[in-house]
Amino acid sequence: MKITIESTNNIITLVVGGVDVPARIWQGETESGIPVHAFITRIAPEIPREDPRQEQFERELQETAGPRPTVVTIPLRMIL
Repeated sequence: MKITIESTNNIITLVVGGVDVPARIWQGETESGIPVHAFITRIAPEIPREDPRQEQFERELQETAGPRPTVVTIPLRMIL
């Protein structure tokens, strides 16, 4: 499966094994157009730290979209 996602400005807390973990909600869709959302706790580029594209990655990571109404209704705290 392939999905295309974009970062939203929503951050929630996932409780995983009793530990609070912040996660940003990303929204998008599958190749066939099915809406999805993902809870991303960490993301890292697969390039060396000295690569000049690191700065571009950091800038792009700060860009966020407004969440869809279905994403807005996700509770701010979820226990997994």
